[in-house]
Amino acid sequence: MAKIEASIDFDAAFLYGGLPPEVEAHLRQAGASYQDDAVAEQHLRQAEALAPGHAAVLIGLYRFYFYKGRLNDALGVSVVCLRKAAADNALNPDWRKVASGDANFGDFGAVLPRFYLFTLKAYAYLNMRLGDYEEGRDVVMKLLELDPTDKVGAKVLLGVLDRMGQSDDD
Repeated sequence: MAKIEASIDFDAAFLYGGLPPEVEAHLRQAGASYQDDAVAEQHLRQAEALAPGHAAVLIGLYRFYFYKGRLNDALGVSVVCLRKAAADNALNPDWRKVASGDANFGDFGAVLPRFYLFTLKAYAYLNMRLGDYEEGRDVVMKLLELDPTDKVGAKVLLGVLDRMGQSDDD
């Protein structure tokens, strides 16, 4: 399966707004301890305990699990992020019921709708990697409905799904 960039870079004000210094310190220590899984995860969990539901902490947890290959754990964090992104955008918590006019999805500068779209993409990608291709395809189709100009790159995922089962000669 093609490698999909999992890095998400959002405005610093959104990520670190209201983040206590001790939480930021734990996030930095987690990054510095990345090679020691137990220590890095402990710092991430301490950051989570101090700032539950903060986007910076959730993204830190997601990245850690994703890059460590702990995709089921990353999927769990993506579900939490999706709930947070839906609440932050005043969207229906069920992504299937979100419509293109429910948020300013067309404005890539709108941080909260962009966070929702990238979170939805991460959720789609992880489902695909974990073998739930039907869920992955449904999410990709929703992404393309919400983001018809494909600013988040959902067509790449759709292309992967469409090529599955085909030989290189097809």
